[in-house]
Amino acid sequence: MPSSSRRAPRATTLLLMFPLLAMLPVAHAEDTVTLKPSGRLHYDFVRFDNDNRGAPERDGDDLRAAWLAIAGRFHVVDYKLEADFAGHRPVARDAYIARGFGDTTVTLGQFKQFYTLDDRGSSNHTLAVERSWLAQALAPGYRLGLGVNGQHAGVFWSGSVYSLESIDVWQAKGRAAGARAGYAPWREPGRVLHFGAALARERYDHPGADGAPALRVQPRVAGYFGDNSRLSLIDFRGGRDVSVDKFGVEAAGVHGAWSWQAEYGDARYDDGRQRGRVEAGYLQGSWLLTGEARPYDAKAGRFVPPKPQRRSGAWELVARYDHIRGRQWPLDRRELSADAWTVGVNWYAPRHFRVMLDWTDTRRRDEVGHRTLDRTGVLAGRVQFDF
Repeated sequence: MPSSSRRAPRATTLLLMFPLLAMLPVAHAEDTVTLKPSGRLHYDFVRFDNDNRGAPERDGDDLRAAWLAIAGRFHVVDYKLEADFAGHRPVARDAYIARGFGDTTVTLGQFKQFYTLDDRGSSNHTLAVERSWLAQALAPGYRLGLGVNGQHAGVFWSGSVYSLESIDVWQAKGRAAGARAGYAPWREPGRVLHFGAALARERYDHPGADGAPALRVQPRVAGYFGDNSRLSLIDFRGGRDVSVDKFGVEAAGVHGAWSWQAEYGDARYDDGRQRGRVEAGYLQGSWLLTGEARPYDAKAGRFVPPKPQRRSGAWELVARYDHIRGRQWPLDRRELSADAWTVGVNWYAPRHFRVMLDWTDTRRRDEVGHRTLDRTGVLAGRVQFDF
């Protein structure tokens, strides 16, 4: 389990560094070379209400994210270099160069792949402490590749070819291609209607053999600290190449201070001897009590954080229902599912700070054995600083 005490010296250093980086001068737009620093600190805590089934979860707290980044322009290309220093060693996030051509941008390097509305938004902007299970289980995340994205008149599109390796996880071998596109017929402040869809095809080379890790889908349904809540939906480790086909559909809207979004995703796995399938979806809503409207970025087809209208900040209520189900057959027959209800409250400071508090009721089931594996209540919170 993560331990905040082991990271206290690093956390203290980062807390001192972040305000200093925020005050660094930013080069003017006409300069040939520009640099802008950014960063985030997320300090999370959790308390569990365990039942008498399964291994109990343990309460905890941790420095969940400590990201530092520099971005800007280097002559004819844009660039971004970003890493997370919260763990025992730094982990690379964005590390790319990009070039714009009118409404289209070409990106080369490591970047978050184009899949799902929930995953495309920054962790600084999520409405709940944890992302949806759909994003956790099916989104490719940060991968090395070549991507193209653009927008025009409310239509956005993106696509990429990418390796299944990342800078830090080079043992995973394979190749993939994916795309996401959508349309927002309404995209004015306080009035948004968004539709989108995504596709991906991935091919993993010999997972579980020759040094390659097994291909597993194991979301922690009780959240980041819920080590015993891993739901082992898919497990391919026999060394045979595995093909994966994914698709997702999404819809979202904003009506004044109210917003909603929903997604459904499906992934199918096949190594020639075994097959697997994972289905996931969620429905989420929010209400900004202080009257702000949730802003929408039509260029990227995603939401960004609200700007408080009052010096006292903005308050938001959140509710979400999550479902995920996975099965594998015929050799390793399994079928597991999970459901969760989340309610939460968020407070946004006028600048840089946010505080989050969620309550989630989760349930895991073995569908083959027709039994509930456990039911766990999760009280999770976050104190966030970003610039």
